[in-house]
Parts: sequence; structure tokens; C-alpha cells
Amino acid sequence: MINIKNKLVLISALLIFSATNIFSQTVGKTGTTAAKFLSIGIGARANAMGGAFTSISKDASSMYWNPAGIAGIENYQSVFTYTKLFIDLKLDYFGLVIPSGNIGTFGLSVTALNYGTFDVTTENFPEGTGETFSPTSYAVGLTFAKNITDNFAVGMTMKYINETIFNSSAKGLAFDIGTIFITPFYGIRFASAISNYGTKMQISGSDLDILYDSNPNSAGNNGKVNASIRTDKFELPLRLQIGISKDFQITEGERFTLAVDGLVPNDNRQFINVGGELALFNGVFFLRGGYKKLFLKNSQEGVTFGVGLHYDGISSFDFTLDYAFQKFKYLGNTHSFGIMLKF
Repeated sequence: MINIKNKLVLISALLIFSATNIFSQTVGKTGTTAAKFLSIGIGARANAMGGAFTSISKDASSMYWNPAGIAGIENYQSVFTYTKLFIDLKLDYFGLVIPSGNIGTFGLSVTALNYGTFDVTTENFPEGTGETFSPTSYAVGLTFAKNITDNFAVGMTMKYINETIFNSSAKGLAFDIGTIFITPFYGIRFASAISNYGTKMQISGSDLDILYDSNPNSAGNNGKVNASIRTDKFELPLRLQIGISKDFQITEGERFTLAVDGLVPNDNRQFINVGGELALFNGVFFLRGGYKKLFLKNSQEGVTFGVGLHYDGISSFDFTLDYAFQKFKYLGNTHSFGIMLKF
């Protein structure tokens, strides 16, 4: 047993410290990654807790934060969340978790960001041609997680990423890997995860097609050669997350959960998320609050809060309704709504 525990600790340590070189250059890279929608927090419960969700398990939305979080789910579980962002931006997320006994737990997730509808304009028609287009960004992920022991779980997600604007698009493939360890010290949970490790993305498509003259000073050459503009490749928003959380049993029917996450992204400085959840009436009603991007200079995010309502239905069927509110410094407020079904 001692050897097993030593191996588990070693795995967690390797996951954390192997990222040292990956995140060694974080200065001056703000706004330099593709598929930035992958950095928008998923789930009304998680957003209400300030995004401190790396060590929270048994929740279908945890596939976004840490794929190991679904390892302990014993029933089929699905979740749908809708987040109203700024202007016409809307973020949707669907997750499905399928436990498979001793084999492990499988998950499917779909994240989609809708930018609204835009008018097509050209040099000849600056007021619009009458056509419209709707840019989209989405990611589809397949997750597998497994409890290695009663106190240690690992998980991995493979996801396909696509961003489209008019007739051009960029595609990518990424992986998330994470661990959760329930320590013998008062049930404290420790977790670590690396998200969005994958290929660079490069936009291409018919919008970049041009007629090119390789030698405009020559009168005898073909000045209308079919060509395409080559764009730069951009990295994905890679991040390292380390989380710790603990449940405090207040009374028989009341529980308080405190969670703290440290995040190191490859396109910004490191910061901390902190959050809490108060469960009342034997887990029927929840009050949540948190703070995002603590200690990050010039951060637009901050206080978050939300509520949840859980209903135990007939047999093994039950559902949970969640809401989260987040205020941004200049851009306004965002609202997240979620429903989770267990069956």
C-alpha cells in the first residue's frame, strides 16, 4: 500500500512539474492564443464558486475543469448550461457521463460559442451586401476517467476544436489530463490538471484566396495566378490548474465546501480562484460565492455568486437547477443557467 501511495504521489508531482517548461514564458503573451473560448468557465455551479472547481468531483461539468472529476459518478448524468455573455455572445455546454463499472467512466462534452449574426460588407458595399454570416467556435470532447484506488482518480479528455468565420475556419486537436487525490488529512482533496495541450491552429479557406502577380514589374508574366494568403499559427490557451478543497459538516443537514485553485495560463500571468458552497436542508438548496482571478493585475473579473436547487425524484432519477451571476469591471454582467439530470 505504501508503494502504491508513493506512485500516486509521484504521478501527481510529475503532472505538475512537467509543466514547468511549458509555462516558462508567460510575459507579454496576452491575446496571442487561438480558440480563446476554451478559457471561458463552464457550468453554473462552477462559475458561482469563482471557477475554483479543479478538485470538485462527481459533476458532469467537471469534464471541463478536470476530467478526473467524473471518475466517482455512479449513475448516468447529463448537464446542460447556457451562459449569456456580452452583446450577442452566448455559450452553450452539454455533458453526458456514462459509468461503466470496473472499466471506468466515459464522458461526452460539447462546448459551443455563438457570436450572433453579422452583415457581409465589402469595399464596394460598405453598408452591406444583403448577406449575413454567423461565426462559431465549438469543441467536442471524449473523456475517460478511472478510480485507481478509493482515494485517487485519473482522467483524460481528447477534443476536436473548430472556429469558423464566413468561409474560413481553423481546426485543432487537444488533450486534457487530470488527477484527484483524497488525502488522509481530514478528507482534504488535492487535484491537478493540464488543459488544452495540443496542436496549433491556423485559419484557412476561400476568403483567403487571391490573384497574385509574382513579378509586377514584368509586362509578359501572368498577373492573375491563383494563390492563397498564408496566416500565422497560434497556440491553444494552455493552462495548468492546481486545486484544493474540503467539506465542513456544520450540522447533520448542512455542509460547507471551501475550494481554492491556482492557475497558470500560457497567455497571461498566474492567478487564484476561490469559492465556497453552502448546502442546506440536506442538500436541497445551495448558496454559492467566489472570486475569480485574484491577484491578477488589471483583471476585469471578480466577485461571483449563485444558487442551486436539488430535487430527489422517483427511483434513481433526480435533477438540479443552478444559476450563477458574475460582474465584469467594464463589460457588464453575465448570467449562467444550468440543469443536471441523474438517472
